[in-house]
Amino acid sequence: MMNIGKRSLALKITAPVLLLGIALGFYKTELALLSGGLGTVIQVTRSASLLVLLALLLNSYVAFQLYTKIFIGLVLGVVAGVFFGSDIGEMKPVGDAFIRLISLIVVPLVFVSLVVGTASVNDVRKLGRIGGKTVAYYLATTSVAIVIGLVLANSVAPGTGLSPDTREALLASYEDEAGHSIAKAEEKPSVADTLLNIIPENPVRSMAEGKMLQIIFFALVLGVAFTLIPNERAAPVIAVFDGLNDAMICIVNIAMAVAPYGVFALIAAIVGQYGVGILETLIKYSAVVAMGLLIHATVIYPTALKIFTKISICDFFRGIRPAQLIAFSSSSSSATLPVTMKSAEENLGVSPKVASFVLPLGATINMDGTALYQGVAAVFIAQVYGLDLGIGDQLTVLLTATLASIGAAGVPGVGMITLALVLKSIQIPLEGIALILGVDRILDMCRTAVNVTGDASAAVIIAASEGELKT
Repeated sequence: MMNIGKRSLALKITAPVLLLGIALGFYKTELALLSGGLGTVIQVTRSASLLVLLALLLNSYVAFQLYTKIFIGLVLGVVAGVFFGSDIGEMKPVGDAFIRLISLIVVPLVFVSLVVGTASVNDVRKLGRIGGKTVAYYLATTSVAIVIGLVLANSVAPGTGLSPDTREALLASYEDEAGHSIAKAEEKPSVADTLLNIIPENPVRSMAEGKMLQIIFFALVLGVAFTLIPNERAAPVIAVFDGLNDAMICIVNIAMAVAPYGVFALIAAIVGQYGVGILETLIKYSAVVAMGLLIHATVIYPTALKIFTKISICDFFRGIRPAQLIAFSSSSSSATLPVTMKSAEENLGVSPKVASFVLPLGATINMDGTALYQGVAAVFIAQVYGLDLGIGDQLTVLLTATLASIGAAGVPGVGMITLALVLKSIQIPLEGIALILGVDRILDMCRTAVNVTGDASAAVIIAASEGELKT
């Protein structure tokens, strides 16, 4: 047994050294001198050796949490990009594969999440009274959150400061995308046409073409229709959508499992081509998101509570504290829901009738923190790439992020999926997501705590308006 242990320890020590040696040696190989397919074999071997080395470091020595693995992948990607320079660019297909894995679930995840969330309101009278108040409050606070994020991002400009050479190189890399955006901007549709275009003529075609506002509209209408038909007819179909929603979340988990390697490859390729200057603004970005979340949680919610209820602000935050801690730890509004309901009913005096309706709906459609982060992230990534977002683009961010936050599942990592949706709506390169993934987990924890706080504030306000709040 002792010999087996020694051999295992020796293998853990020698394997990374061997892999690193292969990577270092092969990256010094001049591929232009190699004929036939030998150059390709060398490229695959040296890239694979780095990925296997990363896998060993992340999984064989210490049991890292996923967010730690992603951060390590980002840091090592920076190191690899600086050390190997432009030679590391061949890793980019690995990162591109990760981006495609994210992109493939944007449409189905938003669609099925929205259908299930809307269909859960199975009483038309509640939907007309309490439901109308709840949705209006959630949409209002989400819109305010995005405005806060956009104002801060435009004021602080966390994505600026890159050298002109780096900025020009990035613009050249995405010349086609920029040209497409300019062509769309020149069309200048009227306000009436813009609103009409939200209603799809063919929902299947809208899904195939990725027209997300039309997809979201159809999902909302379909969800409401399920509440209007007999339950025995709607329940089996809703169960199918519920199963599809679980499957989409499973794919999200798969994508997050490979995220450290995708982030490593994308960051290494970006830094190798453009240098470390592109990463200098990451701390500013995190600070802007955190500042926005703090303002929203400590100014907007207390103001709404002060206007519509008589509850003490200190009592509110003291009562919701257990749910905030669980939300911060789990990064999941759905996982926190039982604690949120218990805190609202027992600590804040919300009646079970209101809590059982408003809070589950909030865990599905209320994502103020996520929406604020999407607004900041969209402007940040656009600034990094030197793209100018006009008023029209930022209004699109406001509308798309508001609607996308409604369809976001309350699980860790989904904010990245809805961010991809927002970026696609204004033609910003999706590769920019890699720049913020390394700090996404800690920001995800913060924004989930804000989401849950928003759910609780809605429950208190709706209960007060219905005479269902114990004082």
